[in-house]
Amino acid sequence: MHLTLDRFGAITDVRRDDVWPAGRLAAEVARRAAILGLRGLAPGGYALIAHGGTPAFFADLFATWRAGACAVCINPGVTKGELATLVDFTAPAAVLVDGDGAGPDTEGLPVPVLDHGREPDAPHASEGNGALSLDDPAVILFTSGTTGEPKGVVHTHRSLQARIALNIVEIGQTRLSRTLSVLPTHFGHGLIGNCLSPLFAGGNLFLAPDMDFRSMAALGSLLTDRDIGFMSSVPSFWKIALKAAKPPGRASLQRVHIGSAPLSSGLWQDVIDWSGTRNVANAYGITETANWTAGASAAEGPPEDGLIGRMWGGKAAVRTEEGDIRAQGTGEILLQTPSVMRGYFRRDDLTAAVLRDGWYHTGDLGRIDPDGTLRLTGRAKHEINRAGIKISPEEVDLLLECHPQVVEACSFGVPDEISGEIVGAAVRLADGADVDGAALRTWCLARIRREGAPERWYFLPEIAKTDRGKIDRLGVRDRCLGEGGDR
Repeated sequence: MHLTLDRFGAITDVRRDDVWPAGRLAAEVARRAAILGLRGLAPGGYALIAHGGTPAFFADLFATWRAGACAVCINPGVTKGELATLVDFTAPAAVLVDGDGAGPDTEGLPVPVLDHGREPDAPHASEGNGALSLDDPAVILFTSGTTGEPKGVVHTHRSLQARIALNIVEIGQTRLSRTLSVLPTHFGHGLIGNCLSPLFAGGNLFLAPDMDFRSMAALGSLLTDRDIGFMSSVPSFWKIALKAAKPPGRASLQRVHIGSAPLSSGLWQDVIDWSGTRNVANAYGITETANWTAGASAAEGPPEDGLIGRMWGGKAAVRTEEGDIRAQGTGEILLQTPSVMRGYFRRDDLTAAVLRDGWYHTGDLGRIDPDGTLRLTGRAKHEINRAGIKISPEEVDLLLECHPQVVEACSFGVPDEISGEIVGAAVRLADGADVDGAALRTWCLARIRREGAPERWYFLPEIAKTDRGKIDRLGVRDRCLGEGGDR
């Protein structure tokens, strides 16, 4: 497989008005691939990209591919300890940073740290061998475990290209010609759905990640001024944007996706009214399937709670309580899609638990109607979904239990109007402990990314267990939410 960049449109960093046309991107990719080769990145190796949301990120991503290697894309907001864990787990040839943007503390890492914006050109070095196979790993995206045993989703070039091609067919090449991405580039929704899909469709990509309330106030004018035809985000983004921003001055938007977290019919309708198009889709997908695999557009029918529509390539089934796999009915949602991951990096045990008998077991509960329409009814997983960012409660538990005054901890999702869910934690303190929720949160923020640090605290004399001796997470959650908590 040969990576051709001359067919891409321009990539624009809206915050800095920094425009990278295809020619500039291609030249930077060639230069960076040559430097990576000189610094020891070989085919089959790994480069950890510790920045994102800029044209330079894509130069590093494509340069890694040009060198025949796999890109490990991480949240730039990880702590120094989390970064060390990821470096130890993936053993990259180099950690790539961007000195012009925010990133983690890289001091003391046992591998080279490269800032390509400041690296001299590599003399007499090849720009990369271009020897990419469709079944070579392309990216690793982490869904949890940055403080313990990491859980990295491995996608090959084949699974990425399959998802991108299906996205282009579903959305339409014309609509993707001018796309706004407001999401981070270290998880599937932002990277694959919002960025790679329009680029491989030959479109122009406009980057505006991490918008705050003030910048969201200009969203309507941004869409109009840049003539944006497509954008996608998470429900929590729209809950803020609808309060902060006036609608676009004219209807440039041709399609909007909302995904990565449950979408209410009320919010769905509000986005329709604000955006000026009925082609607003509730999109369903997860990192393991390289973002969206199904969706329902209001252009095809009215919004409904839980409605996720039809498959966008592949097929779905349900696994009943009896263990039967059926094309319709109620149970756990199973998926067959050409964009499914290869597996979890160096975690064959986790892979075997979800890839079974030709199906990917999502852990989500739902219903498939006789006409093939999918509806979600709940989540079988304990994962906390904070504005589309998945947080493992077990990971938070383990971290808290490292605190000298915490004997035991049980973390869970707490409903939140803006983010969908935030992290709550029930803790049993040691006798004589003198610590409160604010102090525990401060301690956590020094060791875990902000999204994973609990925001609601509940102090219990005992943490309930099941008859098998495991934490009764749902029972503890119900008790805490019924009693309130120490914030």
